[in-house]
Amino acid sequence: MARTPLYSPSPQRPQRADSTATAPGSDAAAPSGDADGAHPPPPSRPWLRALRRRERWLWAAGAVLLAGAVGWPSWTAKVQRTMTIEQIDAALRESIAKEPLAAATAAAYDAVLPSVVRVVGTPPRSGEPAGKDKAKSARSGPGKDDSDEKDEGDHREGRSVGTGVVVVDSGLILTNLHVVTGAEKITVTFFDGSESEAFVVSRQPQDDLAVLQAKVLPDDLHAATLRSTQGLAPGDQVLAVGFPFGIGPSASAGVVSGLKREFRSPEGQRQLTNLIQFDAAANPGNSGGPLVTMDGNVVGIVTAIMNPNRQRTFIGIGFAVPIENAAAAVGMPPF
Repeated sequence: MARTPLYSPSPQRPQRADSTATAPGSDAAAPSGDADGAHPPPPSRPWLRALRRRERWLWAAGAVLLAGAVGWPSWTAKVQRTMTIEQIDAALRESIAKEPLAAATAAAYDAVLPSVVRVVGTPPRSGEPAGKDKAKSARSGPGKDDSDEKDEGDHREGRSVGTGVVVVDSGLILTNLHVVTGAEKITVTFFDGSESEAFVVSRQPQDDLAVLQAKVLPDDLHAATLRSTQGLAPGDQVLAVGFPFGIGPSASAGVVSGLKREFRSPEGQRQLTNLIQFDAAANPGNSGGPLVTMDGNVVGIVTAIMNPNRQRTFIGIGFAVPIENAAAAVGMPPF
C-alpha cells in the first residue's frame, strides 16, 4: 500500500492544513522528524510583508519630512515677509516706542562737539591793542578795527568771547578775525575743559578769518570733518554750535536760507561776499563757530548776523563763510 505524502502538492496550503488538523489519527498530524529533516514554515506576519512592499514609499516620505525640518526657518521667514502693511506699521510703532530714534541734530552735535573750542581774547591793560597786534589790525583793511567789532562780538569785562573749531589735530583752530583782533592774549578752552594759550598764525581779512595755533594740546584732541558746500542747497538742515553770550557750548538748528549772499556791517565798513545764509539762532559769541550738516561735517564758519537796528540779537538771518574759503586760510588743498 502506498504511503500518504506528508504535504500536499496543492497550492491551497491553508485548506490542506485545516483538513489535516481536523482529521484525527491521520499521519499528517504526526510530529515532524522524517528522513528529509523538513521544518514547518515560520508563522505569518502580514504587517512586515506590507512594510517591505512599501519600503521605497517609506524612504521617500522620510526624506520629505527631513527636508521639511531643515527648511523650517526659511518657511518661517517667508511667512514673516508676507506681513500686511498694518502689521508692519504696528511692529514699527512698537519698536520706536520701546527705543525712540535719536534726532539727526543730536547726532550732528555729538559728532562735532569734540572739535569745538571757546576762544577768549584779552586786550592789554591800557585798553589799547599791543603794538604788534595794532599793526596787524591796521593791515587787515577796513572794518577790522576793534571799535567796529565791539558791536558784533560778545565782550565781557573787556574780553572778546567767541568760538573756534579744530580743523587739524596738530592744534590748528579756525575762528573769526574780529574775535581775536586787538587781543594781547588769546586763550582757548577745549572740549575736555583744558585750557591753552594760542597765537595767530595766519589771517584772511577778506573772509574775516583767523587761524590759531594752540600751545598745549589735550591727549584726545579731535579735528572736525570738513565738507564741501558744492552739494549744499536751500532747505538743507544745519546746526550752529558755539558760545552765544559766553554760554555753551550751545546748539541751534535751522536750515540753509540761501547761498552766495553778501553782508555789509551797519557802519558800512565790513563787506563779505559768497556767504551761506542760515536761520539757525546765532548771537554774539557764536562768531567763529562751525555750521554743521546733519552728517556732522562742517560746511561753514559762522561770522555775522543781520542787525539792522543794532540790537545785537538774532532776528532770523545769519551768515557763515563757506568752508572752502576757510580751508584756504589754513592752507588746505581745495575740495
